[in-house]
Amino acid sequence: MSLISQIQEQVLEGIREEYKLELSPNQVVINPTRKDVEGDLTLVVFPFVKMLKKSPQMIGEFIGEMLMNKLDLIDKYDLLGGFLNIHLKDGFWNERLRDIYQNEHFGVHPKTGKKILVEFSSPNTNKPLHLGHIRNILLGWSASKIAEAAGHEVIKTQIINDRGIAVCKSMLAWQKFSDGETPQSSGIKSDHFVGKYYVIFDQKLREEYGNWQDSAKAKEVYQSFKKEGEDIDKFFKRYKNNYFNEYSALGAEATTMLEAWEENDTEVRALWQKMNQWVYDGFESTYVNLGVNFDCLYYESDTYTLGKDIIEEGLSKSIFYKKEDGSVWIDLEDKKLDHKLVLRSNGTSVYMTQDIGTANKRFKDHGVDAMVYVVGDEQDYHFKVLFEILKAMDEPYTEGLYHLSYGMIDLPTGKMKSREGTVVDADDLMAEVIEEARLGAADRGILEELSVEEQNEVFSQIGMGALKYFILKVGPKKRMVFDPKDSVDMQGQTGPYIQNAVVRINSILRKLENWNFDLFQEYSEPLEAEKNLIKHIHQYPDLVLAADAERDPSILASFAYELAKDFHKFYHDVRIIKAESEMAKAYRVVLCTAVKDVLTKAMDLLGIEMPKRM
Repeated sequence: MSLISQIQEQVLEGIREEYKLELSPNQVVINPTRKDVEGDLTLVVFPFVKMLKKSPQMIGEFIGEMLMNKLDLIDKYDLLGGFLNIHLKDGFWNERLRDIYQNEHFGVHPKTGKKILVEFSSPNTNKPLHLGHIRNILLGWSASKIAEAAGHEVIKTQIINDRGIAVCKSMLAWQKFSDGETPQSSGIKSDHFVGKYYVIFDQKLREEYGNWQDSAKAKEVYQSFKKEGEDIDKFFKRYKNNYFNEYSALGAEATTMLEAWEENDTEVRALWQKMNQWVYDGFESTYVNLGVNFDCLYYESDTYTLGKDIIEEGLSKSIFYKKEDGSVWIDLEDKKLDHKLVLRSNGTSVYMTQDIGTANKRFKDHGVDAMVYVVGDEQDYHFKVLFEILKAMDEPYTEGLYHLSYGMIDLPTGKMKSREGTVVDADDLMAEVIEEARLGAADRGILEELSVEEQNEVFSQIGMGALKYFILKVGPKKRMVFDPKDSVDMQGQTGPYIQNAVVRINSILRKLENWNFDLFQEYSEPLEAEKNLIKHIHQYPDLVLAADAERDPSILASFAYELAKDFHKFYHDVRIIKAESEMAKAYRVVLCTAVKDVLTKAMDLLGIEMPKRM
């Protein structure tokens, strides 16, 4: 039981005995005391005033005296308005530091028996991974690692969108315009190679559309479908998708290819398998460089027919209803959502149908208690509907459904567009931040004693640490503007700033090989700066649980930055190697080691490695 939980439990028991009132732990608000106020923990008294009909002073005095009598770890308390500031005994902090130092599993919680499936990445096979995918992947990977640290069994998965008209566009463009070029012959990374032809398709389509706009048929269409007062340029900008479906020769060829794929045409399927494999090989290389992996994969080419039987079952139970045209819908107005199509009139699936079927398949495959979908916030409505449908079907896993919604990443110049080639490719971005780390090291003239291989490992760790931390320090729900210069800044609230704290501690420990742990026990009056560091690292297990409950890695990113900042200040203010006594030296070695270990663990949950040198 954590310290805060112990105090909460004692307060609840005291109020129950004295005032005959039953409260819940979340009504006892306890936070670390602000740095500008003396004390270790602060209990907020104001919520009890109305319930107990007593003044804040009377309630605070009662709780303070009761805690002093019941808990030996409390040294004293003081009241500041409606806040009870609790001072803990120095011996308590020394015991906590010893426990943290000796517990290699500090922050790793007992097994809960709960199994969680986390879906992230889930790319399309018509283009390489880009900056938007990186945010998705890093959030999914970190949420998975945090869930494991919180005691859950985690299954990491993705559904690869390997079929559909977009995939056929890149296939058709390669077939028509490549002249047999391959990733090997071109020297282009294989997923980038396929993405190149997706862009070429759009370029050729725009050329075709531009030429069509001068035709008599185009002018006839404009006259028939223009909105009142709409000029011809604005009309054709709006009409592009209609043109693709109704008049485009390229559009007709791509649609025919998709139909042939669905009919299992041998040649189309062979081309599809070849180009998809190019993409898979490219994806795997990017995942390795990002340091992520998956436990199982699902493919839309396998799942797009799932869900129809579930819809039929729901019809028999009147969960869904059928319109006159044969299409099937669900009425979710009582959930403030609307009516939602789940089967077209011709009996074919929509994405919602597939997602219903895929959720059921995953439950049958893995028997999970919860499913976390890491998907951008433009799909918020979709997941609200999906979850309500699954609840209406009374599926056994619905209490554990969670959409880890995140905001999009924009460039300083605006939105990224894959068709127009204005994305920041994941591979290019990783290469850029690693190169920035290399240039920074060259400017400072460091790492020269390391081999080239060792230097490259350090540059990779620093660059990737900068990139990952830049993205994960922002709460998932916030939209981000990605500025490459800001992402590789080596100062301030950055990954390298935190990494440097660990590197600095390692340097200290290398110089202090001879010290006596037994002397640690004799250091009885820690400095305020030392207690501040212990207080900070003591919070870590609770913050792991909070980050898991909220599916928010930025909680741990903020924790790591604040701890690193406290340590850097401690390093400058307090003597470590030349401590005033052997007891102080031993104490500070233990303290530095604990800080290093907790920083390393917290950053590992963000997917960030610690370099040995910087």
